[in-house]
Amino acid sequence: MDAVRALESHADQTIPGTSSLLRNWKRWEAGEVEPDDFYKPLIAKTFGTVSAAFFPRAGHRNAEAELLEGVGMNTLEFVSRLRTSDVSPATLEALRITADRLCSEYPYMSPEQLSIEGHAWLRRICNLLDRRLTLSQHQEVLSLAGTVSLLIGCVEYDMGQRHEARATRRAAQSLGEEAGDADVMGWAHEMAAWFAITQGDYRGVIAASNAGEFVAHNRSVTVQLAAQKAKAWARIGDRREMEKALDHGRAILETLPYPEDVDHHFVVDPSKFDFYAMDCYRLFGDNERAAVYADEVIRSSTDADGTQRKPMRIAEAEITLGVVAAREGDVERAVSLGRQAISGERKSLPSLLMVSGELRQILAKQYPTEQEAAAYLEELRALGARDA
Repeated sequence: MDAVRALESHADQTIPGTSSLLRNWKRWEAGEVEPDDFYKPLIAKTFGTVSAAFFPRAGHRNAEAELLEGVGMNTLEFVSRLRTSDVSPATLEALRITADRLCSEYPYMSPEQLSIEGHAWLRRICNLLDRRLTLSQHQEVLSLAGTVSLLIGCVEYDMGQRHEARATRRAAQSLGEEAGDADVMGWAHEMAAWFAITQGDYRGVIAASNAGEFVAHNRSVTVQLAAQKAKAWARIGDRREMEKALDHGRAILETLPYPEDVDHHFVVDPSKFDFYAMDCYRLFGDNERAAVYADEVIRSSTDADGTQRKPMRIAEAEITLGVVAAREGDVERAVSLGRQAISGERKSLPSLLMVSGELRQILAKQYPTEQEAAAYLEELRALGARDA
């Protein structure tokens, strides 16, 4: 009776008499009927709460109860299930080691072999997504798949498979976004910048580099993004912006620890930055600086026994020295270095052709009657046909 009187006091409009309301109240308490939408807020107000506390939406609470009862789990069991896995830590560690190995073999392994191995390991990694994984393991598998996809995309582009490389790059970026891996996302943008610069889209390089820096912040990839931007500004002809980009990259590189594995393709070490600086100064005709950087790139990319550890960097350094020689009138040395650069088995065709284009222009313009120069130009044309 007290509850009914309290309800009457909370009503802002006329309601049925006390005796009628009392009969309804007893029916509500007995569960015979449910109060309508007019009475629900009044009842809740009477008890100092809200309607949803007394009258949850149909099916919401029951659905949760049914879910728990149906699987026979309480909340603790659910959380424990999320922390269990069919994949051992040793398996994931083996995959990490393999992914790093593949990335470290990129500079010298044949692209065909690297592509085969990369695709095989990507399938193995992706198969784990069908297994029961913890949340952290799921994220790590996505990151590993993103890293190997990046590598495959680089190899595809090296071999002139541009359409495949673009699709693989987009897939890697998507995996990075799903995993929340800023490194994978940053390198995906760096690949877009690399693709753009080899195709003469210099504004595209700058846009991709800016997008990569936005997601990567001060990581190793940010150094390379700055370097790609410097190369683009150099080709546009803006030395001030080029120097700013190089300085920005150097400043970030100074804050990073020296990498454990300088052969890893997705790591930037000081010698790799020298490689980019070499390209920039060659473009601006700073022969002395370009040659100094080129010599350093060759030295740091060659083992003590003479084995070329990074043949693709060495090839571009040889082209740089060939450009300097051609500018200084030594056409014989220029052609010799140019031939040496394109003769290696491990090539990145788009990058090599882009850099060789500068030597080609100088030889064609300044030495049109030199037979050796003409022969070399024909070799370049044949190489370019492979990338078409």
